[in-house]
Amino acid sequence: MDPELKIFFPLLLFGNIENLILAAQGVEAHVDPLGLAILSLIAVLCWLLIGTFGTRFAMKYARVINFIGGLAIFILGVQAMMEAIPGMIAFFH
Repeated sequence: MDPELKIFFPLLLFGNIENLILAAQGVEAHVDPLGLAILSLIAVLCWLLIGTFGTRFAMKYARVINFIGGLAIFILGVQAMMEAIPGMIAFFH
């Protein structure tokens, strides 16, 4: 792996974990799996294009990008957990 790109590895790792959380939320909300899969693939394709063509420009902002991305992942994770708590409490009663 290119040493310049290694600084983005934690964001990639935790972003994939967040994708699993969002997919679980979609299943619980009874979203159409095919529609969710298509939208997910479109989002991945968009990020691939942005990453491919925007990497050189973004390198000087790598620390800011990592912070904002990590903060977004953290906030979405907390939101997912908070939304799941009522269902967990109801399950145990």
